[in-house]
Amino acid sequence: MGSPGSFPTQLINNNTKEGIGACGWILVSLSFLFVLITFPFSIWMCLKIVKEYERAVVFRLGRIVSKKAKGPGLIIVLPCTDVFARVDLRTVTSNIPLQEILTKDSVTTQVDGVVYYKIHSAVCSVANVTDVHLATNLLAQTTLRNVLGTQSLSQILSGREEIAHNIQSILDNATGKWGIQVARVEIKDVRIPMEMQRAMAAEAEATRDARAQIIAAEGERNASEALKQASMVLVEAPSALQLRYLQTLTTLATEKNSTIVFPLPMNMLQGFYKQ
Repeated sequence: MGSPGSFPTQLINNNTKEGIGACGWILVSLSFLFVLITFPFSIWMCLKIVKEYERAVVFRLGRIVSKKAKGPGLIIVLPCTDVFARVDLRTVTSNIPLQEILTKDSVTTQVDGVVYYKIHSAVCSVANVTDVHLATNLLAQTTLRNVLGTQSLSQILSGREEIAHNIQSILDNATGKWGIQVARVEIKDVRIPMEMQRAMAAEAEATRDARAQIIAAEGERNASEALKQASMVLVEAPSALQLRYLQTLTTLATEKNSTIVFPLPMNMLQGFYKQ
């Protein structure tokens, strides 16, 4: 994309070379003479106030004056020969209406968004397009449908930032000739059918259940390995088993239980088995 203002500058240069002709200068002189004769009453018709956030593109006999927009402040517009158009340079917020889109994986979704843009060249916005705001809004809708149509539903849901950046780049390149600079694009909402929502919820629930079972199985395996290692330690040191009994009794006593089970070593009961 060329530098901002290159296209209108070329257009203005061509117009300047052609000139307004002898008849044009005669009409301009008559208009200026009319202002002098009817002064000071005509001055109120000629003086126009352009606000700080505005620019005025003045056409004299159909040609842009001074090769650029005028303002802010006071400007002089000659009656009968001059026509001017005000251009607002503030950032415009444009809502993208809800668009029904068929995604790459054949899922029907409804997506809406918002575009933030501003006019950086008043001359381009007036001379190169009829209605710059309408053109930008329609182009944003078309670009949104085209970009999201190449993405799957999971990519749309998880990659909103990347998709918005791609849409912004496409819009910025396309609207450069119109004097528009796209500042930001945001995807507000992605709506999917209720049946698809139920299917996605069931899939997510099944995934969570499977993950929970895997975690529980991992816990059982780790517990089994820990018990195996503990049994090997107790086999090597039989006295540690008695200490474990006492520690278990201490734990039960602190819980204020009315019944305490006191374990006895098996070797104490061997005499009863022999009898």
